[in-house]
This record gives sequence, C-alpha cells and structure tokens, in this order.
Amino acid sequence: MSAIRDYWILVLLVNLTVHTWTAVAQSNNGPIVTTLQGRLQGKVLDVGGRTVNAFLGIPYGAPPVGPRRFKPPIAAEPWNGIYNASSYPNTCMQLPDTTFPGYKGAEMWNPNTHVSEDCLYLNVWQPSPVPVGATVMVWIYGGGFMSGTASLDVYDGRYIAATQGVIVASMNYRTGAMGFLSLGNSEAPGNAGLMDQNLALTWIKENVASFGGAPNKVSIFGESAGAASVSYHLLSPMSKNLFQRAIMESASALSPWALLPDAEAHRRGVELAKAVGCSTDSDIEETIECMRGVPALTISENEWVVWGLCQFPFAPVVDGNFIREHPTVSLQTGNLKQTDVMVGFNNDEGVYFLLYGAPGFSKDTQSLITREQYLEGIKMSVMGINDISVDALSFQYIDWVNFDQPSMYRDAIDNLSGDYNFICPALSFGKAMASFMGRNTYQYKFVHQASNFPWPKWTGVMHGYECEFVFGLPTDQKNNYTQEEAVFATQMMTYWANFAKTGNPNKQTLEDPAPDVWQPYTEEGQEYLILDVGGNRMANGPRSKSCAFWDNYLWELDRKTDDLMEQAQSCTNGAEVPRVSTCTAIFSAAILLLLLNSATLLL
Repeated sequence: MSAIRDYWILVLLVNLTVHTWTAVAQSNNGPIVTTLQGRLQGKVLDVGGRTVNAFLGIPYGAPPVGPRRFKPPIAAEPWNGIYNASSYPNTCMQLPDTTFPGYKGAEMWNPNTHVSEDCLYLNVWQPSPVPVGATVMVWIYGGGFMSGTASLDVYDGRYIAATQGVIVASMNYRTGAMGFLSLGNSEAPGNAGLMDQNLALTWIKENVASFGGAPNKVSIFGESAGAASVSYHLLSPMSKNLFQRAIMESASALSPWALLPDAEAHRRGVELAKAVGCSTDSDIEETIECMRGVPALTISENEWVVWGLCQFPFAPVVDGNFIREHPTVSLQTGNLKQTDVMVGFNNDEGVYFLLYGAPGFSKDTQSLITREQYLEGIKMSVMGINDISVDALSFQYIDWVNFDQPSMYRDAIDNLSGDYNFICPALSFGKAMASFMGRNTYQYKFVHQASNFPWPKWTGVMHGYECEFVFGLPTDQKNNYTQEEAVFATQMMTYWANFAKTGNPNKQTLEDPAPDVWQPYTEEGQEYLILDVGGNRMANGPRSKSCAFWDNYLWELDRKTDDLMEQAQSCTNGAEVPRVSTCTAIFSAAILLLLLNSATLLL
C-alpha cells in the first residue's frame, strides 16, 4: 500500500512540475496560468484554424494614483483566487483625437477602452501548443509620448503568435504629464512612463516561463515613440538585462521630439501647474501635492502647453537614473546595450502630421501648397532656426527635376518633416549600432500603401501604417485586404519573428515564407531592404544625402550664421552709412565662405 501511495504522489509531483513549466491548464472557461502574483484565466482564440491563448489585462504595476501620481511605478500586489484576464484593460490617461471626428484614419488610433489612471496592465498571446523555450516579442506602442494604448486593433498579437510560434506581449504605460512630468525632484522626477515599461519588462522576464517562454529570448519592438522607447531601453543600464534584441520602426531617441532639456521640461511642468490652478510661488513639493489633487481629466485637458508640428509637450529627460546621459554621448562611447538591431521607416513619414496644421494641408483636398506655404511649413516643422537655414532647407528639398509639378512643394515638406523627425534619427541610431563589432544591424524602407488605406491616396505610405502588416492583419479575411497583401504580411511577420529568434530576419527553414534576400547593413554599402507587396529588393544608401544634410550641415550653418548676424548687428550699431556698407560686405563674404566651407562636409 505504501508503494502504491508513493507512486501516486510521484505522479502528482510530475504533473505539477509539467504544469508549472508549461504554465497552462485548460478549463471549461479558458486557459489558466500560474504567475508569481497568482493564477490568471485567459481565453482561447481561433486564428485561421490555429489556437492562441490570450491573457489580457494582467496587472504588472500598482495603480499610480494619489501620492503615486507622477512617480515611478511599483509592482502590483499578489491576488487570491483566479484573476480574469479575458478582456483588454484600461487605457492610460489621454484625450482622444477629435480633429477628424468619425474618420477611420484618425479614429483607429484613438483609445478603444476606458481611460483611467489605473492602467498599468499588460497582455500576452501564447500559441497553443507553445514551442519549448519560445521566443518572446514585446511591443511598445507609439503616440508621441502623449497618447496610445496596447489594445488597438492594429496591435493585436494573435496573428504573430499563431503563425510564428512566438509569445507576443504588450503593455500600457503612462503618457503625457502623468508619465513624463519632470520637476527635478523625487516626487516628479520624469520618465515615469519609461519606468512603467521597464517594470513590465521585469514582470515578463520573471513570469514568461510560466507561459512557456524563454526569459533569455526576449526581443522588444516599437513604432514612433515606441521605437524611441526601445532605444532608451538600449541606452539605460536599468533595462539592459531584460531583453536581447531590438526593433525600431520610424524613430529613435535621437528624434528631436524624443528628449527635452531639463530646463524646458521644468518650464512646461510649471506652465501646466499654473493652468490647473496650482501655485508655483511656493515650494515645488507643495505644487506637486496640489497637482495630485487635480482630477486626472483636468490634467489631460491642460497638458498641451506647447503646440507645433511634431511638438509634444511632455517627453523623456536625462534624469540621472533611467537615462544617465544624452543619447549622442552613449552612442559615441558605446555606453549602451550592444546587440542586434533592426531599424527602418515608411516612405512618407511626415505627411500625417502635416494634415494636423501645416499651411495649405487638408485631407479633403490635394494639398497643392504654394511656395509661401512651403516656407511657412518649414518654420513650423523646424522651429527656432534663422532665415538663412530656412532658405537652405528650402533649397535642399525642392525637387529641381520636377520643379513644375503642382505637388512639388507638398512632397518637399513631407520629405523634410519625415527626415527630420523620424527617418534620419532612426537611421543614425542604427548606423551607430552597426559600428559595434560582432552585432547585426538590418535596415528597411516600407513602401506599400494598403488597398483599404483610409486616407487620400496622395498621402502615400504614412507614419504608422506598416503596423498592420507587422502584426499580420491582412492574413484575416474579415479585415478586407487582398490575397497579395496577406502573403506580404506573412513575409513581414516572418522577418520580424526570425530576427527576434536569431538576430537574422532571413529564411530559417525550407518552408519559411521569408525570402533570403535581406543583407545586413554595413558602413561601406549602407544596405537596406525595400519592403513592397510587389516584391522585396535590396538597395543602398537610404536617404543618405538628406540625412547628411541634417547631421553634418544644417545645425552648424544655423549656429555660425547666428553668430555672424550678431557680429553684424554690433558692427552697425552707431555707425555711419559707409561703415554699414563695409559691415554688410564683410558679413556677406563671411556667409559665402561659411556656405562653401560647410558644403565640403557633405562631399
């Protein structure tokens, strides 16, 4: 009898061990998984005949409310019983975009769940059966650090999980002032939204084995502000051990809107405090205490303290903790996680933002702007530069071959805005990463406009519209794409997943739908892959001339011409007319020499 009892005890222990490792037990109501905090019950999804278990709305952080508003997050408390993880969680505080009410192209990015401060939740999609030691892909959404949510239809992780045999995860994190208010002390240190992401990555590393995933096979990927976030995790010593590889779509920490100087961040915080009725004359901690008593919606309604094209009022700062130095310093010194990266961009990155306020732009017209509107758009896109720099930018982006085309100025400002805000910062970050020996860097350009694209055709391949292909939405017939787009989306999912698995996006097996054509980036060849539904192809030097203009010419030109204009001003003060003429001649000659000297930097 004792032997029989011992046998059944052994069987029970083996079963418990198996369930602890695979983490999923099936019940009539959905799959159950045991995490360090407690048990979760998700739901089963049928994805084209394949099964995916979805665990939605898992709490990873305690609600950042009351005295925890503006502060870094703390871990969620454990729970008793079985937590219902079958529906998407709250979206973090933000205002919806009401510029184009009811218009699909705008509404698809708006929150689709209840908006609340209680929003630190994550989602996990698990293929069933799950491969042993499955790779994990963690998505970080964009939105200018001012908006966004992981529950958007375009970020549905079921298709990647079903077709690629990887575990997909995503998290909600605080945006706007709730996530990035920086007033220079421990009560509002800044970067709380990035710390939210860090805590979610920590939760995933500690718990993903319960879903059948490998804690040492985690890759992070994101778009726009999500891509900038990915690059910050590469830069931060607090995140470097939480993931292995990184994919950045259409931005990086080098984007001009992705980092605020301390003084400017503080100024904007003070402006917000005044706007919500909190005194800024007293101690700063009293100001923050007052702001914690203001309704969350009031904070969101007043946080747009600056306005401009791609001007987002609250963003990361160098806080000395999560971000310890300027990104350019880290890239120059190699003081970051040196690993495999993929970076890329869409063909028409700038136009989406131009539709929200650039002179002459409207979704209801062809937006065939004039030269005057073009120059005004430059000033709105690159704020604070002098007139000489505006002229230099105008000259650089005019298409002198197709000068007579009515769309020329429209396309020029689209290219200018896209290069400045998204394309060149992404490529520069990737180029720096490629300089580290023994690591793979892959670059791409996405050029396909979807057949069901909601915006006017002239807007091209806009910012953010690779996401539906990265997440495989065209593979589902109900989403109304073409069969060719379904094949293309499968290729893109495979590229992304292969890179996450091995650091190489190319074909891994004979059955792999990804063609073996994507060559790694080298400094000599500047190789990149053009992603197109009609066939992918390699090319060289993505936006190389334009990005060299930004990196090596414009800012030096602007700085030196500012200095020369100041000297000319002092030269003319109180002078006779002949003296003014002499000063003007000297100034003009200096400008000409400066232009000639600076131009050699581009050769």
